[in-house]
Amino acid sequence: MLSWALTFFVLAVIAAVLGFTGIAGAAANIAQVLFFLFLGLLLISAIAGALRGRPPV
Repeated sequence: MLSWALTFFVLAVIAAVLGFTGIAGAAANIAQVLFFLFLGLLLISAIAGALRGRPPV
């Protein structure tokens, strides 16, 4: 999921450089949503792993 966020971020930067502000804004918003979704899932996974009592691999 992080790779998708980075892909949309790169797309947003390229679109902004070329002057496509509407596409750049949309791609940046998608990248932001995917990034925070990734962070949320990462935290949930870390907490669930800690509650199970198993050491991280």
